[in-house]
Amino acid sequence: MQRDPEPPAGLHPLLAGRFSPYRFDASAAVDDDSLRLLLEAARWAPSAGNSQPWGFFASRPGEPDHERVVRHLAPSSARWATDAGLLVVTLTRRHVNDTELLYSEFADYDLGQAIAHMTLQAEALGLASHQFRAFDMEGLTKELSPNPGWSIVSMVALGKAAGAPPEGRDRRSVTDLLSAPWGL
Repeated sequence: MQRDPEPPAGLHPLLAGRFSPYRFDASAAVDDDSLRLLLEAARWAPSAGNSQPWGFFASRPGEPDHERVVRHLAPSSARWATDAGLLVVTLTRRHVNDTELLYSEFADYDLGQAIAHMTLQAEALGLASHQFRAFDMEGLTKELSPNPGWSIVSMVALGKAAGAPPEGRDRRSVTDLLSAPWGL
C-alpha cells in the first residue's frame, strides 16, 4: 500500500473524489428523483449477454421497509449506515429459478458493474456511497425472501457524507495491481 496525498492528474473528478464515509448526515434525505437516477445508472451497466442479473431492495429512513433492513445490520455497520439517506440491498440472479442451472456465470461480476455505475451516479448527484457486507445474511435473506435463484450479495449505504474525505488514502500501486497476481 502507498499513501497517496491526492489522486493522480487526469483521473476523472468523480473517481478522484469518491470515498466511503463512515458518517452520513442523518438529516439529508435521498429524494425520489435521486433514487430513480441511481437505479437508472445501474440499469445501464454492461452485463454478459445483456443478462442484467441484478436486483435491488431500496429503503429510506421513515419508510416501512427500512426497519426490515436495519434490524439485520451488524453492530459495526449499524453505527454509521443507519444515518444514510438510503440503504440498498444488492442481489444477483445466480440460478434459473429453483434449479442448480447457472443463470449467468458472470452474475456477481455484472452486479459489481451495476454497483459501480450506481456509485458514480451518486457522486454526480453529490451523494457518497459505502459498500459493505457487515450484516446478518441469513436473517436478511429470510426477512426479504428473494425469489428462487436470487441471492443477496451486499449492501450500499448512500447519502450526504458527514465530514470531508480523509487526507490521503492508502491505495495499492499500479505496479502491484499488475504484478501481485503473478508472484513477480
